[in-house]
Amino acid sequence: MSQYMVEFDLPAVMDENFASRIPAQRLKVEEMMERGFLLSYSLSVDRQKLWCIFKADSELEVMASISEFPLIKYMTPMITELMFHNMVAARIPLFSLN
Repeated sequence: MSQYMVEFDLPAVMDENFASRIPAQRLKVEEMMERGFLLSYSLSVDRQKLWCIFKADSELEVMASISEFPLIKYMTPMITELMFHNMVAARIPLFSLN
């Protein structure tokens, strides 16, 4: 299984149709993250770029997945296969029975 970065260009002006699809987009992102398929999801402060890291068997699998995004008709994707992707794991404090 490989990792892929998808960089999306977003529209400069976000109309009502775009805004109305944001809740569905968030739900889809959460679903993909829970399945372990989507590893990270980041939006630039100017809301012009979006970056995602996917774990998939092929670029075609990534393309099929991003086609499920409710906002895909507003986004222009560029997919790049990664050699590696390092990230800090969430640190959960150890539980002590003492």
